[in-house]
Parts: sequence; C-alpha cells; structure tokens
Amino acid sequence: MVRVRFAPSPTGPLHIGGVRTALYNYLFARKMGGKMLLRVEDTDQTRYVPGAEDYILEALKWVGIEIDEGQGVGGPHAPYRQSERKPMYRQYAEQLISEGKAYYAFDTAEELDEMRKRLEEAKVDNTSYNAVTRMQMKNSLTLPKEEVEARIANGDAYVIRLKVPLKEEIRFKDIIRDWVVVHSSTIDDKVLLKSDGMPTYHLANIVDDHLMEVTHVIRGEEWLPSAPLHILLYKAFGWKAPEFAHLPLLLKPEGNGKLSKRDGLLGNFPIFPLEWKDPSNGDVARGFKQDGYLPEAVVNFLAFLGWNPGTEQEFFTMDELIDSFSLDKIHKAGARFMIDKAKWFNQHYIKSKSEGELAAIIKESKADLSDELAVKLVSLMKDRVTFPQEIITEVPFIFEAPSVYDEEVAKSKWNDDARKAMGVIKEAIAGMSDADFTSQHIHDTIFPALEAAGIKAGKVMQAFRLAITGVGKGPDLMLTLEILGKAEVISRIEKAVIALS
Repeated sequence: MVRVRFAPSPTGPLHIGGVRTALYNYLFARKMGGKMLLRVEDTDQTRYVPGAEDYILEALKWVGIEIDEGQGVGGPHAPYRQSERKPMYRQYAEQLISEGKAYYAFDTAEELDEMRKRLEEAKVDNTSYNAVTRMQMKNSLTLPKEEVEARIANGDAYVIRLKVPLKEEIRFKDIIRDWVVVHSSTIDDKVLLKSDGMPTYHLANIVDDHLMEVTHVIRGEEWLPSAPLHILLYKAFGWKAPEFAHLPLLLKPEGNGKLSKRDGLLGNFPIFPLEWKDPSNGDVARGFKQDGYLPEAVVNFLAFLGWNPGTEQEFFTMDELIDSFSLDKIHKAGARFMIDKAKWFNQHYIKSKSEGELAAIIKESKADLSDELAVKLVSLMKDRVTFPQEIITEVPFIFEAPSVYDEEVAKSKWNDDARKAMGVIKEAIAGMSDADFTSQHIHDTIFPALEAAGIKAGKVMQAFRLAITGVGKGPDLMLTLEILGKAEVISRIEKAVIALS
C-alpha cells in the first residue's frame, strides 16, 4: 500500500509552499488508495515555536486535507512527534557505529573552526568534515579505543557522524527529475546524533520513514541536495529506500528566485494559509483565510503551481483533483506565484456558492447582520466581488446615508431634469406599500412615472444613484433601494435635493 507523509517542523507558521507539498501528498495517497501521515519533526528544539504545531493542524484542516494517521489522529506508529521518539534514535546511531558505518566525534566548536580556517588558508575546495579531513580530527577513527571509551565514560561531549564512503557513486531515480547521480566525495560526514542526544533531521527522517513504512517521499526541491545522503543512510541500514519526488520551487511573481515572506509584503498578498501572531513579538502575518480566500480556491490555485492535468479543465473539486492527479504530470521548473490567479479562482468559487452559504460567511465578520439582510447583500454583490468581505465593505452606503456626493457626477448629471425627476420618483415611491417595496415593483413604479412626466429614465438614473449612494456607479440600483427600504429612500432623496441644489 502507498504510504506518504507530510513532516513539517513547528518553527513558525506553515508556508503556503508547505501546504502545496501536503496537498500533493494527499492527492497522491487518495489516488493510489493509500494513507496520508502527519509527523511533526521537532528535533531542533532551539527553533521550536509555541503554537506552531496547532497552527499546522488547523491549516491542513482548513484546506480539506484529511490525515489518516499521525499527530492529532494517532495510529500504530505513535508517537508521531519526533521529540517523543528521542530514545529510539540513539540505538540506530549506535548500530551504525557497531557496524563501522558511523563514528564518535569529540571535536569542539573551536577545533572545527580551526580546521575550516586551516583548509581555507591552504585553498582546499572542500572544507567540510569528510572522508579526508576526519583522519585529522578527534574521533573514534583516529583515537585509541581506550581513550574513546574513557571520554564517553567521563561524560565528554560528542556527536555521532556518518562515515561517508570516500569513492562511491550514489544514484537514485527521482519520479519528477529522473536519474540523479552524485559522487560521495561531495558529501560530508553529517552529524546523525547531536551532543544533547537529539537526532539530526537526517537520522530521524530516515528512521521514521522506515519504521512508519513510508513508500513515497514527496517533498520540496530544497531537499534534493540531501537526498543522496539519505540514500547512503538507507544503504547503511540495509533498508529499501522509498521512491522520491522533489517538487518544483514556488517562485516570486517575477520568476526570479524563491518566494519569500518579503515578496508577500511587497506584493500585498499573504504567504501563509492562516493568520499568524508571532508569540515572541506580537507581529501578525496575514493569512489566505482571513484575507477572504475560500479553501476551494486556495486548493485549486495550489494544485496548478507545478502540476497540470493535461486538459482544458481549470476548476476542480477535491475529488476531481484526486481522480486527475499523477506525479508524472508535475513539471521540474519552478512555478511563479501569481496571486491574480488565486483571486480569479476565488471569484469563481464565490459566484458558485449559494446565497445562504455566502450569507453565513459574511455574518462571521458582521454578526449583527440579520439573515434576511445578509442574503440580500449577497444577491446584490456576489457577482461583483473578489472576497466575501467586500460584499459589506464595498457598499458602505447600505449602512449609512452619504454625507458627501461625487463632485464629478454631480457636475455632469445633477441638472434641472434630475431635480424634477427626484420629485417624481419620491412621489411614486411614497405611493407604494411597504410590502410591495421590492426591486421589480420599484422599477415598474418609477419608470412609468418618469415617462408620464416626460423624463427619460436613462438620463436621470445616475443622478438618482448619486442621491441614494453618493457615487455614480455601483450594484443594481433597484435592489439597493429594496434593501434600504421605502422610508430611507425617501429620506435620502430629500437630503440630496437640499445638499445638491
């Protein structure tokens, strides 16, 4: 059975690129009838941020990614938080030492700095701790066995490093990038177990993927340089490596470099799925959800950032994405983060929602709206907005009569005919009953009255809109009048006649 995992670190808010990685894992697992796991990789305790783990769980839930096994769900391979698996990793590191595939290293930070400085002065290209330099350092390969045992017994600080072969070609086939070939001389002897007993990402990652029976590792391109090391670790343990698929980078809108938080600030768009408040300084980073993006739009937008179905279809439900998804349709090149495309998707999904659904959304931010008014506002604005909150923010005149009027419109449209029309319209509306004050009845009352008075409706409607809203253009005027109600409309006509005369 296919088993994939999403394994974020709780070092802050989940980047939108991480959401895409999780989405691709989820789509592949569902397409193949497999399982999606969530593992929290918190081995670097110095970078742990309170609240980040809950944020990750909430973000995945918001976009509709269902976790089958892992943190927050449980399962047969618990615990799924790496810090809680700490004792287990040491035994695997010690196993590699006993088999001659890893070693203890006692070098201090100062000694490591001296080594690098010495190599730099000698103009050596590779200044890392590797198959050549390790023989000049303090480790269990260069020190007598008795001294090594004494140091350990004495409580001296040490790390465990992988003994990378000096001359070996490492080859693996990436599902997206085809064959990757790297020579072992370019890989340093990575630390597997740190001096505090915590594993590094590399050891914990491989051990956990093996024990959790992960069959496919689908992750970002930034992990591609680590893949050869991981292949070496699988080989050292004698385990079968999973299949790898390294996803293309998300690029700046201009296409020149990896998308960053700064790009979001400069381009005035979010790069996190949910709003995030930094616990250390209180800074708030915008979220797609709070900015008004619907989860369906975000999912559709992210799916196309690196993948193409090979058809003309652009709008997909999650089930349709699952049916269409395949790793071989992911391209290698980076994907430009074009926020206008996300807005376009959002407009589509707003229009496709029922009035009741959208009314419930806008009431989340304006709870004092009645259900009836919320539905009417949705009917008035849903085809004109990009974000649900604009259903309210774009019509301030619904909630408060205008105190100023657009000067340009007044100058060109407020004339003798307009003033005469206001009297006719006011009289016609005054004769209507409150029960009949609906958009169609208003239209069918006003227009004949204007015609009977010898006034062409087309020439005074913009002036009428100005009187009611203070501006010269906007949503359906008749429905706007219905929402405002008979008494309010008459009041605004009277006020405008005084203000504009």
